[in-house]
Amino acid sequence: MSRRLRRGVMLAIVVGLVIAPSAAAHHSFAAFDLATQKSVTGTVKQFDWTNPHTWIWVNVPNKAGAVETWGFEAMSPNYLGRRGWTKKTLQPGDQITVTFRPLKDGSHGGMFVSAKRPDGTVLTMFAEPTDP
Repeated sequence: MSRRLRRGVMLAIVVGLVIAPSAAAHHSFAAFDLATQKSVTGTVKQFDWTNPHTWIWVNVPNKAGAVETWGFEAMSPNYLGRRGWTKKTLQPGDQITVTFRPLKDGSHGGMFVSAKRPDGTVLTMFAEPTDP
């Protein structure tokens, strides 16, 4: 093996060791209470079809009648697209009930699990939308 090739291999190994912890941290679920599942009903405010994760923003009325915006993190557009989703799957004004894993700090939002439309259609991250 040439000296230049050995240096290239060593550099690649070092770069890999430096990058690996930050890549693993990015995919951490530490912020979510994975042992709990909750649901809220509201109106889609915005659907961000963005990398590395999509976001669903829902206006949810609270007990006092005021509206609070909740944010739900979902999988990437590529992942969801392979399961039948498009950037138009959720539109502002859509009524949905979101099932999610809540944030441990109690903030309004969490990790998206599924959404149910008034007609009974269920949207999940793991399969195409299902009819009732």
